[in-house]
Amino acid sequence: MRRRRKTVVVAVVIRRVLICAICAMTLLGFLIVHFYVAPLNRLPRLHLNYQRNTRRGDDIDYNKSITEQSLKRNLSRVKSTEAPLITKPKNSEVQYQSLTSEYNTELVPPSSNSKLNITSGIPDFEKLWKPPHNRNFVPCVNPTPSYTSPLETRGYLLVHTNGGLNQMRAGICDMVAIARIINATLVVPELDKRSFWQDTSKFSDVFDEDHFINALSKDVKVIKKLPKGIDGLTKVVKHFKSYSGLSYYQKEIASMWDEYKVIRAAKSDSRLANNNLPPDIQKLRCRACYEALRFSPKIKSMGQLLVDRMRSYGLYIALHLRFEKDMLAFSGCNHGLSAPEAAELRKIRKNTAYWKVKDIDGRVQRLKGYCPLTPKEVRIFLTALGYSSNTPIYIAAGEIYGGESRLADLRSRFSMLMSKEKLATREELKPFMNHSTQMAALDYIVSVESDVFIPSYSGNMARAVEGHRRYLGHRKTISPDRKAIVRLIDRIGKGAEKDNQKVYERIVDIHKTKQGSPRRRKGPASGTKGLERHRSEESFYENPLPDCICQKDRS
Repeated sequence: MRRRRKTVVVAVVIRRVLICAICAMTLLGFLIVHFYVAPLNRLPRLHLNYQRNTRRGDDIDYNKSITEQSLKRNLSRVKSTEAPLITKPKNSEVQYQSLTSEYNTELVPPSSNSKLNITSGIPDFEKLWKPPHNRNFVPCVNPTPSYTSPLETRGYLLVHTNGGLNQMRAGICDMVAIARIINATLVVPELDKRSFWQDTSKFSDVFDEDHFINALSKDVKVIKKLPKGIDGLTKVVKHFKSYSGLSYYQKEIASMWDEYKVIRAAKSDSRLANNNLPPDIQKLRCRACYEALRFSPKIKSMGQLLVDRMRSYGLYIALHLRFEKDMLAFSGCNHGLSAPEAAELRKIRKNTAYWKVKDIDGRVQRLKGYCPLTPKEVRIFLTALGYSSNTPIYIAAGEIYGGESRLADLRSRFSMLMSKEKLATREELKPFMNHSTQMAALDYIVSVESDVFIPSYSGNMARAVEGHRRYLGHRKTISPDRKAIVRLIDRIGKGAEKDNQKVYERIVDIHKTKQGSPRRRKGPASGTKGLERHRSEESFYENPLPDCICQKDRS
């Protein structure tokens, strides 16, 4: 009887121990599934304050770019056996868990499997992410010893900018230099409100107006509007000649002050030559572009927030995917589009009066490399370069023509495709919506600060971002050779190339020298003359070397 009672007691104890063990395992499983700490702050927080507060000598000891510092940190992690640290975000930083789906159901928090894949070895990591060697080139935009304060102005220069954000940015900086050349007081430029984008934004909506005026005070007098009583003075609207040099402005334009007190520039784009200008004029263009022309506080703040959210995923690519309706309509490119889509684009081109060329053969355009890469071509390009499927990619673009269905081919390989609309809530983006210039400014900030920038087309945005990244330390920018890429891809489609690896190796080989390393700005194409000669030159704002970037003495 005693033995039987003892057996029952033991059985009860064992059963209770088993129940406790099962409960503990269940609780542990629940915590593993539901508890998550977002990997914020893995990389250093960036600051988008590009301006320099003082004009010191050009021999200033510049800091290495933040991108390079972050690469060194990640490389050191690869070399060690320690796992990357995951730190808790500060209260002031974005808390992904607090963002509700009320505003945006597609808001994507970083997941535990979205960490940057850096386990494939240091050589691949360096090949994919390490910036090109900058060979000790640094910004040198200080005036020369012969530079003087602005002379007494002879009249007022009004400017009507034209084009999208980056076309207007370049035009504004050119007009700053022109105002200096002709001794004019520059009235804060008026932004384009009549172009394809129909944006009503004012200068102060996009740029920090007060900073612009103050930063240029030692170069050009800038005012917000014409003073009272000036309306009665004689005015003239003038179309400045494209790509004009110093002589044109000093003689033909400056002589107009004898008759007029207000000159209005009807257009701002490409009014100043890329080359053969005095060093101080070139340096002034760079000070205007990279120091004075700063985005407004609200745009700068939102842009920084998007950068922080992209960085929470690790190192990222900013892809300027220019597969948008306006670009395709303007260029006549229709590869991969349906017949109704191609017809819609032809109609837009025909009905846009200031687009001079109406009949365009899209097939010829593509084979010459004049078309933006399609999402499918971008997928092949990125795969060939060796980027893994979990690489974070920020799509810097407006609405892709064809929407999400057109992005499906790219997403089939690269699942972490992000954008403003996916990184921010609708409420956060509300102040910028319906203002294409302001939305483009957000893309500009995220692109400049990316670890790798890849444009699918060499338009105004691509050129402006590449030039800014060169100025900031030659950050990695991969410029696709579209002509070579589409021909290789077409060979695959025709069955002429069966070994994709061979094609990939060829693509890698072609782009070894297209990574954004320091080089002098390219001059005009051989055999060209007149206006076509100037148009064939590399844009000043695409590559401000040697005018605004100098090689620092290593000693």
